[in-house]
Amino acid sequence: MRRRTFFMTMAGGLFTLVAGVGTWLTVAPPDLLKLGDSYAAKIVCSSLFVAGRNASEVLADDVQAPGHPLLRFIRVSVDEQRKTVTARMFGFAAPGHAIFRDGLGCSNVTDGAFAAFPGNRSLRRRSLEPDTAQPWPEGGALVADAGVQALIEDEGRAGPGMRGLVVVRNGRIIAERYAPGFYASTPLLGWSMTKTVTAALIGLRVRDGQMALDASDLLPQWRNDERSRITLSDLLGMQSGLGFNESYGSVTDATRMLFLENDMAAYAASKTLDAAPGTQFSYSSGTTVVLSRLWMNSFASPREALTFPRASLFRPLGMSSAILEPDAHGTFVGSSYMYATARDWARFALFLLQDGAWNNEQILPADYVRQMRTATSASNGRFGSGQVWMKTGPEAQGFPSDAYWMRGHDGQSILLVPSMQLAVVRLGLTPRELGYDDSVLHRDIVAALSKPQP
Repeated sequence: MRRRTFFMTMAGGLFTLVAGVGTWLTVAPPDLLKLGDSYAAKIVCSSLFVAGRNASEVLADDVQAPGHPLLRFIRVSVDEQRKTVTARMFGFAAPGHAIFRDGLGCSNVTDGAFAAFPGNRSLRRRSLEPDTAQPWPEGGALVADAGVQALIEDEGRAGPGMRGLVVVRNGRIIAERYAPGFYASTPLLGWSMTKTVTAALIGLRVRDGQMALDASDLLPQWRNDERSRITLSDLLGMQSGLGFNESYGSVTDATRMLFLENDMAAYAASKTLDAAPGTQFSYSSGTTVVLSRLWMNSFASPREALTFPRASLFRPLGMSSAILEPDAHGTFVGSSYMYATARDWARFALFLLQDGAWNNEQILPADYVRQMRTATSASNGRFGSGQVWMKTGPEAQGFPSDAYWMRGHDGQSILLVPSMQLAVVRLGLTPRELGYDDSVLHRDIVAALSKPQP
């Protein structure tokens, strides 16, 4: 009898504990769980409705396999009709929501905004890359270089998790490769390569006389303190002095901004100074989201700002697949969220190689791209003045002096060498822990194309 009473008491205590934990996870889940669910919802939503991939495969391959162990407990539900995704830890806790809007991709939203979202009435059909005998970018054909193609076919050079590789020389694609299940028509996330696109959008507003690189006193909330001294150039060169923790893997400034804040720019702009403006390099996704807010504020209406990237950059360059995604507040997440096919990323790279010109039309100010790839003093030569990366010292060996890079999380990169009219676009899912170094691929391609032709 005593044993039965003991086990009944234990069972009752265990039930109470489980019920209490369940209630806690439902009513007040920790930020880490909310972060994981919002991340999963966003990645699955964009990969499904923007890139056309399978939701279950994306959850397993893109979210759970390379991520925090807790992510393996996430389950997602997809509403194909409304085009929404909800992710829940353990199948019930801390729901994160993402909604798809045609032309704008996916955004994380709150419970209330998710419930009120009406869904998508119709979807615009985008034209595919023309399949003609004309070479890219006018058509879809390659001007093949067998030697470079052999280099990118090498698994060690391409790296684990490679999904798309495109090599451009003298305005033509000379080599191209895709992983199984990925195609020339598959839009892929550039992560922080999006930052360079944001710099180009600002260049367009500079061209239009709506922004100035030396402008300061940029935001009302900065006017009464030292942040009023921050210039647009300081932000573009990652030397604003604003504090921001760019670490990943837990709840930090970067992950909180991207997955827990509805108004990402307001969150990033609320940070105080860690250093005097212009004196210290600090890589920050928050800085680039502030830049997005600033160029969008240069328009009279939000609608004008939301249509600007497609009308003024993507359409002129023929980047029909490109989707720049906003946050719930309506500010483009210019630090991280642009999807485009590898070929359309290559179009943007060619645009930069041509100093911001396309089809003999100067779209960016004539010296703007040169300014973008001019190293800042605060970064000791490692970072350019327009959201691009440089190499200095021994790591620069094997590269022409004018080489620079666009770089993004999980192994996204574009090498640009203006003197060779060379771009190497590499997209994939390659976490840093795998130890892959794309410098081997880049150096070998540069060396192969630098040899005298027989």
